Amino acid sequence: MSDFGFGKSIRRVEDDRLLLGQGRFHDDIQIEGQTHAVLVRSPHAHAALGSIDISDAKAAPGVVGVFTGADAEAAGIGHMPSPTAEILQLTRRDGSAAYIPPRPVLATTAVKHVGDPVVMVVAETPQQAREAAELVEVDYEMLPSLTDTAAATQDGATQIWDAAPGNTCFDWSMGDAAATDAAFAKADRVTTVELINNRVICASMEPRGATGRYDAVSGTYTLNTNCQNVFQLGQVAAGILAVDEKQVHVLTDDVGGGFGMKGYIYAEQILVLWAAKALGRPVKWYGERGESFVSDAHGRDHVTRAALAMTADGDFLGLRVNTVASLGAYANQVGPLVPTLLYSRMLPGQYRIGAAHASVTGVFTNTVVTDAYRGAGRPEAAYVIERLVDRAAREMNVSADALRTRNYIRESDMPYDTAMGLSYDSGDFSRNLNDALSAAEQGSVAARRKDAEARGKLLGFGVASYIEATGADPTETAKITFKDDGRVVLDMGTLGTGQGHPTTFAQFVNEALGIPFDKIDFRQGDNRLLPQGGGTAGSRSLVIGGNAVMTTADKVLEKARRVAAHMLEAAESDIEFDDGTFTITGTDRSLPIMDVAAAARDSANLPDGMEPGLDQTGDYTYPVPTFPNGAHICEVEIDRDTGQVGITRYTVVDDFGKVINPMLVAGQVHGGIAQGLGQALFEHAVYDDESGQLLSGSFMDYCMPRADDLPFIDFRYNEILCQTNPLGAKGAGEAGTLGALPAVVNAILDALAPLGVDHIDMPATPERVWRAISQAA
Repeated sequence: MSDFGFGKSIRRVEDDRLLLGQGRFHDDIQIEGQTHAVLVRSPHAHAALGSIDISDAKAAPGVVGVFTGADAEAAGIGHMPSPTAEILQLTRRDGSAAYIPPRPVLATTAVKHVGDPVVMVVAETPQQAREAAELVEVDYEMLPSLTDTAAATQDGATQIWDAAPGNTCFDWSMGDAAATDAAFAKADRVTTVELINNRVICASMEPRGATGRYDAVSGTYTLNTNCQNVFQLGQVAAGILAVDEKQVHVLTDDVGGGFGMKGYIYAEQILVLWAAKALGRPVKWYGERGESFVSDAHGRDHVTRAALAMTADGDFLGLRVNTVASLGAYANQVGPLVPTLLYSRMLPGQYRIGAAHASVTGVFTNTVVTDAYRGAGRPEAAYVIERLVDRAAREMNVSADALRTRNYIRESDMPYDTAMGLSYDSGDFSRNLNDALSAAEQGSVAARRKDAEARGKLLGFGVASYIEATGADPTETAKITFKDDGRVVLDMGTLGTGQGHPTTFAQFVNEALGIPFDKIDFRQGDNRLLPQGGGTAGSRSLVIGGNAVMTTADKVLEKARRVAAHMLEAAESDIEFDDGTFTITGTDRSLPIMDVAAAARDSANLPDGMEPGLDQTGDYTYPVPTFPNGAHICEVEIDRDTGQVGITRYTVVDDFGKVINPMLVAGQVHGGIAQGLGQALFEHAVYDDESGQLLSGSFMDYCMPRADDLPFIDFRYNEILCQTNPLGAKGAGEAGTLGALPAVVNAILDALAPLGVDHIDMPATPERVWRAISQAA
């Protein structure tokens, strides 16, 4: 058995290069003759644009170009798209189509949030561009602004778009309203919650960047950018630039974190390409951290009222959810998809709920757009159902884990069709929870609680289950190439942003073909390497990309077996393959696959009519989503006097189906929990209600979790194979965030329950917790 195949915890092969400073991130890109762009952004949340005076900026030292929205329109540059709203055919309450506001790459008539781009200045150096940008004079006519999601649809609220009455982009519903009403009508008890899923800002290690070039001879645009999908970005950019898709070449090197935020196109990526063509020189833009806060898509921002109908014994009958979701000032590329389909279909969670209905109102506010952020709708859904279940258990005076177990979909029920139209293929939810409770030492919680009390602390034990549907673009492509120097190159359409793809996918090639692990090179991030690719989103890479590699490897083996049979002068049916070697059954005559690959380059070694070489390209299209699931248990201690929450223990048992590299999976879970914990306890994008200014616009005001805020995480998993793809894998990248949000808050409420506190919203900052304790007292 290989030391590098499936199930082996292999350290990331890329780490040596990165630790030695040999990574190539966007700031490392230096192209001969490149210029530097700086954007003038709106300092106001809502204003009409008057005159724009760029004369002083154009005359400033080193400036080679200044561009406005009027220039972009004159050049035929299109607007930023919102394709998911059209794909979903979203409508408003009166039946009309969802309103998708115009969104030029540079504002032309109005600005709708602080940070909206207005002018681009290009100069020889970044400093010259910054100084010239200060000389641009924009006449703003201030308008009232709206930043409160809950207030967006209220009478008298500031209207952001005239064509969107009530600031409504769409009214979405899913499920069976009549069946849900019937379930509530016959219920013996109903539990309700009102929740805020706070707006968060993605804090990737590396800010966004984009460098554009234009070749006037070929008419080709080349974009270097740190993104999550070079193929989709190239397609969308071509549409905005009104050119053929083949004219846009997108390249991505190392990426310092994406988390969904780098998964869609931004105006800056179009602007540098347009400016490069206009100026005849490369143009580079690299965002500063302050810009990131007011230009990178934010996450979450839901206000929800949810209700759970039950029998007197606690059997779940129906679920009703009403959510108002802020889209920000515009409908971003994937933004409308997140609070609608991705959120609504996961609301029943792991439970047998006969009827469910969700209604979601997407609203505009004078804030940065929201879009996919680690989990993209699924953490929001897990938070709703798990907060509901915990409150129901407390109201019934039963244990939360007992109520969950009573209502879990059983393993024997699989496949199980949910009330929201999904079909779960596999899972043993009770086993995950029981394993987690055992590992978390539930039996000694009372003793730990007593010990905490003696130290002036309140101990809380929080339980949460989660399940998610993974997958975005359903098709992935892989290519395996045998090089003359004895190395093998794997090209992939998916695009890792720090998850360890070069390591994991090399394990696939090693497992399937027995090729030595240190002979495998991995390439990604070039939309010309392959005909198509789905990038990284929705925890899709391993499931869809891994199956694409295995499909491609099967094609390699099919041809290699014929070549080996010809070389060994044996029937193809007599050739066995194991651990990288072809052998004639029952003999010691064999050929390693690398020898077969070398021989296959010469047609003299091949059967008549066979093309030389073993190189193959293969695709895989997943038929349905996969459903990772698990149980999280968080234990906290709260200081009565200060409200400070400390996480003392954290246990998680996941079911990711087939696990390829346990070490990297654990890393993904740890990272996901850290982001979920950050939202639950610290992170909050706060806007001023009157001015619309982002008050948490830097790390001085936007609190991120530090190393000492994170506990040791006891991570375990059950391999319950997925039944709908050949690998049996389920995806793992975002799962940690789903369970963390409700587990942390449920633990806090468990600690505060003896004081009579039954609700707290995220983030549970020391001030909020202290106020809850004080008010209860």
